[in-house]
Amino acid sequence: MMKKVSVNAGKGYEILIEEGILPYCGSYIKKIKPAKKVCVISDTNVYKLYGKTVKESLQKSGFEIIEFVFKAGEESKTTKTVVSMVEFMAENEMTREDLVVALGGGVCGDMAGFASAIYLRGIDFVQIPTSLLAQVDSSVGGKTAVDLPQGKNLCGAFHQPILVLIDPCTLKSLSTGYFSDGMAEAIKMGCIKSASLFEKIAKNNLKEDLIDIIYECVALKAGVVERDEKEHGERALLNFGHTAGHAIEKLHNFSGISHGAAVGIGMLLICEAAERNGLTKKGCKSRIEEVLKTYNLPTGVDDSLSDIVSSMNADKKRTGKDIKFIMIKDIGEGFINPIEYKEIERFFGV
Repeated sequence: MMKKVSVNAGKGYEILIEEGILPYCGSYIKKIKPAKKVCVISDTNVYKLYGKTVKESLQKSGFEIIEFVFKAGEESKTTKTVVSMVEFMAENEMTREDLVVALGGGVCGDMAGFASAIYLRGIDFVQIPTSLLAQVDSSVGGKTAVDLPQGKNLCGAFHQPILVLIDPCTLKSLSTGYFSDGMAEAIKMGCIKSASLFEKIAKNNLKEDLIDIIYECVALKAGVVERDEKEHGERALLNFGHTAGHAIEKLHNFSGISHGAAVGIGMLLICEAAERNGLTKKGCKSRIEEVLKTYNLPTGVDDSLSDIVSSMNADKKRTGKDIKFIMIKDIGEGFINPIEYKEIERFFGV
């Protein structure tokens, strides 16, 4: 049975969640956008698995297809790859009436969305997320970006999709590591917005609860995005664990540790410091740690705390004098707490 979430941001769009929706993607897209040409953007791993299915469905619905397939991995998430994408679109004479389809995980969605945002100053795109991380988080909300040598996601734009199609069947092809990676973002959502979602995740009964977990995550995120599309306030809560997490990823050159693993460790670091400073209820860190272990996510990293704190200083969420740290009062209650640079080391106990 299909689950549907409407997002009143950008032009307004729907998120459709249903097992087996992928082979019918063309007809759903056609209803939204009767474009002539579709550029399918995917990576080498995902395209092998689902490229043919998506291409055939789009062709059956009357679209002319061009395909851009990049090498899988965060290492490809660069300005160079995105420039290659927009040059490819220009070479194929795509117009504003045409469409981009992002078929893949978070890296693919981020890059295809950014390419769509900057080609002809913005053309429409559809998200077909195939990883759990993308299905519960990154495919929704219109954040698009690439990494710079100076930090993660520093070059990007807000550009909402016109449709998100989520087929949980694609998750069956994920390795355990990639699946766990996505669960870190689901755990994050429970931590900041819903104690009941957190408890459902903690039960680890995914055979029965997975579609409900995906639905609850995107419904919660859709509400946040509607209220604060450009991250001037509430939307910053979605960065729980990300300030330290991105710092850890940067220390590993965006290749030695996965995004979800880094975010999980980031949640623990901020909770430990906030508990010590009397801002988070005692025991929250232990509870989150327990759930991370349930999904085989790491709870520590070899980098020193002082190195992680130094790496945070390049984070895009900082302002002139402080960094907006996202904390929780208790499971399900996130809040924003800016800390001045001069106080950060003391706060983390460095």
